[in-house]
Amino acid sequence: MIKMDLPRLYVIGDSISIHYGPYLERYVRGVFAYSRKRGGEKALLNLDNPQGANGGDSSMVLDFLKVSCKSGGLDADIVLLNCGLHDIKTDPKTRAKQVPIEQYRSNLRCIIALVRRLGPELIWIRTTPCAEAVHNHFGVGFYRFSADCELYNTVADKIMASLGVKVIDLYGFTRNLGPNLYCDHVHFHEHIREKQAAYIAGWLENWKCREL
Repeated sequence: MIKMDLPRLYVIGDSISIHYGPYLERYVRGVFAYSRKRGGEKALLNLDNPQGANGGDSSMVLDFLKVSCKSGGLDADIVLLNCGLHDIKTDPKTRAKQVPIEQYRSNLRCIIALVRRLGPELIWIRTTPCAEAVHNHFGVGFYRFSADCELYNTVADKIMASLGVKVIDLYGFTRNLGPNLYCDHVHFHEHIREKQAAYIAGWLENWKCREL
């Protein structure tokens, strides 16, 4: 019997993906070979200041992919990607976004083009919700607003649809899990992370059965 290699799944995302990642790796075992952007320990030093495995905002993701293009590509058949929560960071005084919406739109188009140049299939994950009533009283030095999360998701939805990129609606799934989601200003309790991973794994396995 010939042993078939598993499809290589590579995750690029913010701290939300770092948190659900260990569960996702467990749930896709034997179906996908899981890996992600490196530097987990470095990322955990400060989840609000993206570094290491934390992909950060769309400009940071784009820079990472540009470097990957120059250094031999990604060891992946499928890239599972999200950016958005860092993009919508808002200066409390000026109300300026870390990545303005037009720049976000441009970055996403460039990201899609680069991933396709590298070769893997791209699957987009919608940005998880933020509760401003919780977040903006936590003293983290910047604001996030629910309306911005929805707006940036809508922009991403339109781009993904127009360019034929598959989308996993982690935003809708998480929002429907009810109250008491957050363990701090934006990150989720452990049982929520596990459910997020199970949802993504189920979506991926169903997609694999139909597409691969």
